[in-house]
Amino acid sequence: MENFVVSARKYRPATFDTVVGQKSITNTLKNAIKTKHLAQAFLFCGPRGVGKTTCARILAKTINCFNRTETIEACDECDSCKSFNEGASLNIFELDAASNNSVDDIRNLVDQVRVAPQLGTHKVYIIDEVHMLSNAAFNAFLKTLEEPPAHAIFILATTEKHKIIPTILSRCQIFDFNRIGITDISEHLKLIAEKENIDAEEAALHVVAEKADGALRDALSIFDQLVSFAGNKLTYEAVIENLNILDYDYYFKASDYLIQGNISKSLLLFNEILNKGFNGHLFINGLASHFRNLLVCKDKSTVELLEVGKSVQENYLKQAATSPLEFLLPAIEICRQCDIQYKSSKNQRLLVELSLMQLASILTDQTDSVEKKKPKIKAPDYQSGDETNLIKVEEPKSANKETVKTVEPEAITEPQKSLSDIPESKKPAPIKKAGKLSSLGLKSKTSSLSINELTAEKQVEATHESIEYTSNSRNEFTTDELLKVWNTLAEKIKKDQLEGSSMVYAAMTTHTPKLEKDFQILLKVDNKSQEEEVKHFRTDIHSFLRKALKNGAVELITSIQKDKKQKKAYTPEEKFNKLAEENPKLLRLKKELDLDFF
Repeated sequence: MENFVVSARKYRPATFDTVVGQKSITNTLKNAIKTKHLAQAFLFCGPRGVGKTTCARILAKTINCFNRTETIEACDECDSCKSFNEGASLNIFELDAASNNSVDDIRNLVDQVRVAPQLGTHKVYIIDEVHMLSNAAFNAFLKTLEEPPAHAIFILATTEKHKIIPTILSRCQIFDFNRIGITDISEHLKLIAEKENIDAEEAALHVVAEKADGALRDALSIFDQLVSFAGNKLTYEAVIENLNILDYDYYFKASDYLIQGNISKSLLLFNEILNKGFNGHLFINGLASHFRNLLVCKDKSTVELLEVGKSVQENYLKQAATSPLEFLLPAIEICRQCDIQYKSSKNQRLLVELSLMQLASILTDQTDSVEKKKPKIKAPDYQSGDETNLIKVEEPKSANKETVKTVEPEAITEPQKSLSDIPESKKPAPIKKAGKLSSLGLKSKTSSLSINELTAEKQVEATHESIEYTSNSRNEFTTDELLKVWNTLAEKIKKDQLEGSSMVYAAMTTHTPKLEKDFQILLKVDNKSQEEEVKHFRTDIHSFLRKALKNGAVELITSIQKDKKQKKAYTPEEKFNKLAEENPKLLRLKKELDLDFF
């Protein structure tokens, strides 16, 4: 029975050209060998499984090769290359710093450095996981690393560059290894599958490459595991079953349901995913990546950023065409917030379900907001009778002529008067919504009248009356007319009994308004509290006065009346009365609680 050799060792790159995904680094090292500009110390850093130790071995082998090729590769035929391949080279030393991290280990290494090579030109020392050395060992290594013998070259490899002291970093040429791309890993796995006579689907290899997260060694380990599970035929279904990966189809279905606003189907699909053993965190992160891929597919120039198989890429392009941009951007943000809150949530399933509901409501909420902004024009329902039943509605004017059409009464169903046929110059100015005086009856006559109770003639009169006052009106009025309207308004405020209305009523009845220039009405008030309440009602007071006086320039201004002969409060009762003038609510509080002075 043959000994099984894992793919990570069996297909380990032996030349610079066979290194996967690190083209810039291998080219730099080859040029350094070619031009004889080799540094005395190199630092290879990067994630696991990206080729740090492999490149260190290839560099050590190529430096000592006697017959390098034109492409600066080792010949594999000279004595130095053969001894290296057999693991018997005396010019290459590998030290695992994880288990040899003391000062004594570094001293032994320094002693070996002094001995010149017996075969070849250089001695190469490869120290793996160099960040595991102790501070004392680092300090003991500094002098030798900075000024080694001419025949010595040090190659340090680490996954955690930040743990290496700056004095070591400053003595090395630093090479940062990148994570290997999904496409590069997939292509490499395809070559290995062909050599091993394994029929592997392209989509299956892409899933393996994604699962490896940029580490080729991890990808080869997963590949061996899947071959043991599925045999010589590696399918996409077998891969997702063995690796417990959520199928792309679930994300495509979820996106369709969410774009359609179908909350029930989205929740049922999530329940099915949970029943298959996947957690909500995995699903919501995968959904965010799915929306990102759809966003990438919206532009042809960014499709190359999509690292999936061809069949899956076609599905992404199809769904991206039907996915609005107004949905994708908020959807990614909702998924991001869910991802942040997931670990701290006590009910994680509910959190994901709420996120799905929000996702399904994105387009619905946008549609509702647009509908609310649309102006709703309603026409009156006139009674049948004489020729007044027909009204003329002007359509938008064209460049040459104006078209007027007749609308039958049967076609008009809304019970509200429309002013769409009134010219812009005669339309009333919009009246702001009443805040606290919403129930004072400050409405136009047409809105308060029942259409069914009016004849056509009365409706026309009401319409003319409603447009008689505009914001540009400057109707003159006397002080007596002002006082008459003023008293009517005060009684309405008192009748409504709204919050703060009693204080406003007291101010309006205690002091007589004074008509100033430019139609300004000055009202004296007793204190700051009274002035604030009057200002709170100012918008509604303006609306009432301007309409009643038919003058759009009417403006109410207030001023606190300063009484020079104010009596100072001494007794508790006098103090209470003084406070009650500023805040009348104290009187009600005293009465309800049956309080007395002491």
